[in-house]
Amino acid sequence: MRAAVIQFPGSNCDRDMAVALNKFCSEKKPAQMVWHKESGLPKNLDLVAIPGGFSFGDYLRCGAIAARSPIMHAVIDFAKKGGFVLGVCNGFQVLTESGLLPGALMRNSNLKFVCKNIKLNVETSSSNFTSCYSKNEIIDTPIAHHDGNYNADQNTLDELKNEDRIAFSYVNNPNGSMNNIAGILSNNRRVLGMMPHPERLNDPMLGGLDGNRLFQSLSESLVTS
Repeated sequence: MRAAVIQFPGSNCDRDMAVALNKFCSEKKPAQMVWHKESGLPKNLDLVAIPGGFSFGDYLRCGAIAARSPIMHAVIDFAKKGGFVLGVCNGFQVLTESGLLPGALMRNSNLKFVCKNIKLNVETSSSNFTSCYSKNEIIDTPIAHHDGNYNADQNTLDELKNEDRIAFSYVNNPNGSMNNIAGILSNNRRVLGMMPHPERLNDPMLGGLDGNRLFQSLSESLVTS
């Protein structure tokens, strides 16, 4: 698997994401870090990952400024051509702000930053991101966000459900997200945005391996020679 991790001013999970990806990337071709001012992506990529953090200090709206960085033109083009894109936490916010995923991430309903381990329900195993999970499996994943409350109009919510595009849902909703949504897929199922952090639970020393299977799913689907 060949991957790139996008870095913005304020990204703080970029190295965590690279470490998680490098468990499944070739030692000769580890995940490449790409600064937001670059105008193009490395060649022959399978996956672009947009990590968590506080891009541009979360000014304006979370992810709104990052979504207009030069590199995002290349990421959007990559996605439109069928490339795989993963956005985690702030990365999910960037994906909605850039139009690659529908809906918006709003302020948590309790108006507080939430940082803890939570339970997720795997809503679908029919994607390149979730194939190593079982449908309706309950997994552990950390969250750390202030604006993770997923909102969308009713038509969008119906489409996500009817098209099996809700990837993960919260067992005990920590932020007020509509329909308990924690992660969603694009129309072509090649873009995943999720608020929880799978890259923070990919080693026994970190408390478990539930997050690791997301990267394993990608690896088994996207391995290139």
